[in-house]
Amino acid sequence: MVCVLTPGAGAEPRKQVRCYQTTTGQLRQLAAWLQQCGVTYAAMEATGVYWKPVFNVLEPACELILVNARQVRRVPGRKTDKADCEWLASLLRHGLLQASFVPPRAVRELRDLCRMRASLVRECVQIGNRLRKVLEDANIKLDSVASNTLGISGRDMIRALIEGEQDPAALAQLARGRLRSKKAALEEALEGQVREHHRFLMGQWMKLLRALEEQVAEVAREIERRMQGFEWAAELLISVPGVDRTAACALTGEIGADMSRFPSSRHLASWAGLCPGNQQSAGHNRSGRSHRGNSWIKALAVQIAWAASRSKNTYCAALYRRLAPNRGKKRALIAVANSLLQAVWFILTRRQSYRNLGGDYFEQLHRERTAQSLVGRLERIGYRVALQPA
Repeated sequence: MVCVLTPGAGAEPRKQVRCYQTTTGQLRQLAAWLQQCGVTYAAMEATGVYWKPVFNVLEPACELILVNARQVRRVPGRKTDKADCEWLASLLRHGLLQASFVPPRAVRELRDLCRMRASLVRECVQIGNRLRKVLEDANIKLDSVASNTLGISGRDMIRALIEGEQDPAALAQLARGRLRSKKAALEEALEGQVREHHRFLMGQWMKLLRALEEQVAEVAREIERRMQGFEWAAELLISVPGVDRTAACALTGEIGADMSRFPSSRHLASWAGLCPGNQQSAGHNRSGRSHRGNSWIKALAVQIAWAASRSKNTYCAALYRRLAPNRGKKRALIAVANSLLQAVWFILTRRQSYRNLGGDYFEQLHRERTAQSLVGRLERIGYRVALQPA
């Protein structure tokens, strides 16, 4: 349902409502009708993935904005598609709509590829878990000795099991690297009861795993080809603790390289759902739980924060250690992710590399407080301390 408001002779605009199907031909007719009516601005409601074909066809015809369905909800009652489109047109005419972030087409295509790679990697992990389940059913305890069951050594042993090899000593000889020092434990772990049924299952899972890994490699090559126009952004993002090439590509695909869409770094963190909630009524603060936000960028930012929190001599690790004892590990990770995402906004806006404040930032920021705290701890366990400047 489409409602067009055009200025009329009176105070109220002239209203036209039409119904179109979402096929490509019908959407092209809709775009032609909007151009015929002289429409320059249009708004549409975001509904799952069903807004994408409409947006792709109407985007060249006029200035199109996408709005969150929660923000344009009508007053209860008279809920019809025609009433919804009229209400949306009225809100757009009065400037009461807030556009959602829709990146350019090149960034959207890169985003789809990065999300596809993440989904394929997740499926690879699931296949690996099912393969370990078959090994456990055959009483093969390979994962209790090898840190990576699906490493080079582990795959060689699994292929040998599929081909019919059952001698634990012969299987242990396939170990490589540091795993060769555990031959005795490997021989004990590889002695099982592998039947023909287990060999068939392992063979099928290994074939599926290899096919998925080939798809991951193919998608990764396509991502690298699409990243040619964003190399400067990827090089700057890699300077952030916890960000590697894969994470830099995924960040670029989720938020793009142009930060002008977000007025400030805090707007970016709020859009991602990485800031505390703000709900106050009658002077009472209600739940401060963060909203859902963008689930993909939120999960990616938390993964980066987890890697950064385990880095050495970095501000992110110091922030995590400072917040985790009192706030808990999960809230500390959200805080680190918030800090990193705000840093990404400044990095892409100013086109400058990440500047690490150091692991002793908070100690240097409050030197007297830190000294008093450490002296107090020593005095509580029976020491007398006299401080002298170094």
